[in-house]
Amino acid sequence: MAESMVGLKRSHRCTEVSEANIGSEVTVMGWVQKSRNKGGIIFVDLRDRSGILQIIFEESDCGTESFQKAEKLRSEFVAAVTGIVEKRSGAANENLKTGTIEVRAKSLRILSESEVPPFPIEENSKTKEELRLKYRFLDLRRPDIQKNLMIRSRVATLTRAFLAEEGFLEIETPTLIKSTPEGARDYLVPSRVHPGSFYALPQSPQLFKQLLMCSGYDRYFQLARCYRDEDLRADRQPEFTQIDMELSFVDVDEVLEVNERLLKKLFHDICGYELQLPIQRMTWREAMERYGSDKPDLRFGMELHNVSDVVKTCEFVVFQNALANGGSVRGINAEGQGAMPRKKIDALVEFAKGFGAKGLAYLAIQPDGSFKSSFAKFMKEEELQALVAAMGGKPGDLLLFAADKDKVVFDVLGNLRLELARQLDLLKKDDFKFLWVTEFPLLEYSEEENRYVAMHHPFTMPMDEDWHLIDTNPGAVRAKAYDIVLNGVEMGGGSVRIHQSDIQSKMFEVLGFTKEKAQEQFGFLLNAFKYGVPPHAGLAYGMDRMVMLMVGADSIRDVIAFPKVKDASCLMTEAPAPVDEKQLEELGIAVCEEK
Repeated sequence: MAESMVGLKRSHRCTEVSEANIGSEVTVMGWVQKSRNKGGIIFVDLRDRSGILQIIFEESDCGTESFQKAEKLRSEFVAAVTGIVEKRSGAANENLKTGTIEVRAKSLRILSESEVPPFPIEENSKTKEELRLKYRFLDLRRPDIQKNLMIRSRVATLTRAFLAEEGFLEIETPTLIKSTPEGARDYLVPSRVHPGSFYALPQSPQLFKQLLMCSGYDRYFQLARCYRDEDLRADRQPEFTQIDMELSFVDVDEVLEVNERLLKKLFHDICGYELQLPIQRMTWREAMERYGSDKPDLRFGMELHNVSDVVKTCEFVVFQNALANGGSVRGINAEGQGAMPRKKIDALVEFAKGFGAKGLAYLAIQPDGSFKSSFAKFMKEEELQALVAAMGGKPGDLLLFAADKDKVVFDVLGNLRLELARQLDLLKKDDFKFLWVTEFPLLEYSEEENRYVAMHHPFTMPMDEDWHLIDTNPGAVRAKAYDIVLNGVEMGGGSVRIHQSDIQSKMFEVLGFTKEKAQEQFGFLLNAFKYGVPPHAGLAYGMDRMVMLMVGADSIRDVIAFPKVKDASCLMTEAPAPVDEKQLEELGIAVCEEK
């Protein structure tokens, strides 16, 4: 029978009780982690969000009524205990913050009883994620998840304090906005008042924060909820939080500088990590050439080598065909892996095929300097020696090569080096390697749409020295865009924005917008630009990803209170779900069967 709180007041959270309280009376409240009845004495581990505290019940101390109630305590019962803090009578528990003390109970109230939970409430749970997410309210009681969410809260508090100190204003922007379908799919919200019309949920506050710069607010930030209707991965959710900011009268260096100091503060205070400034910068082109990725993981080497010139005269048809089609031949050196069994190499070949490779050529350098290779018979001895030298190969190394169009080669080798690093255990979660990737291409060609699309968004400023190429070679125009990368994860990104109407009009033209279409979709922004717009730039972090990296979680679901699964559904609430027919009628919506 649940008891009331009348006359009770909690004096401490469980781990706020310490040796300094020995001899004092305390009142603690929480959930029963476990209870052990040793006959005449009952040991209870009481848990709240701060941790665990051991309670001892003996009838001579707490009285018959409280002792009988203590005998009924089971896992996840909610209890309130008043008692005296003592030095622990048995051996100290070094694994607990309160391991040197215990509370000798004087009274007990059972505030709530519990059914047997479907899985144990414990750290590093081995329970299947689907079951844990169905009972997320229980999963959230686990100490490791609670620690993650407390760190997330602290990140938000520190960020707000830092940016406020730097002169940023926290301003909320709308979450019911006009759909501007350039980028990921929008989530649409039907309007009852305007039948047949829809709001969109924001993919980011991009246009509104630019308008705030037009309105003179100078420095804005927001912890913004954003929504994207896209396929999910371990580091993506349909709804997520951005640490979003925009600054006026700045260029690239000023944005990066204030954000470097923010990151230094966050990683010092949260992780105890001393980030050395300035953070390394690398152009997009260099990142692709060296790592096959625009978000390279710098925790290990295994860089790409372009050996196209070395193999251009060899007779290996795979290499020749790639070069004849305007592609390249590149490789990575898995140092010390020359003895890798053929079965594992074949598995790497299959892995590479998953990223578009037709195959993977390999050359294992034996301890005596001889070769085991899939293609050595097609090359002369001096050609092989030149290839090994170009790769920095030595006895005991395994050289792996991809030959195709550059885009495929980068994708294959970029992912292959990460897979090898995983297999070789080179990825230490507490080894933070930061990188700014800069000078992204302004545009990328979409084969699907048969046109150029913005790599970031249509409001990104081109680099001044490249703008003259916009008509003759638009793919060569670089952008004043930058991403902050940590351990191979894009943690955030931004750009300097276009603030000149002639450049913005030309950008829309290159992207295939008519003047009418541009006015229809972005007229409110273009109108604002007629009335004096300052140069401005911004950046947004994926806050969920940032916290995931800080705590070493494998998925952002471990740092979000109520996440969705891969099909964007919530296993706990069973959202999305059908709605009442009357609601649909009010909105003028009919749901049709899929044909």
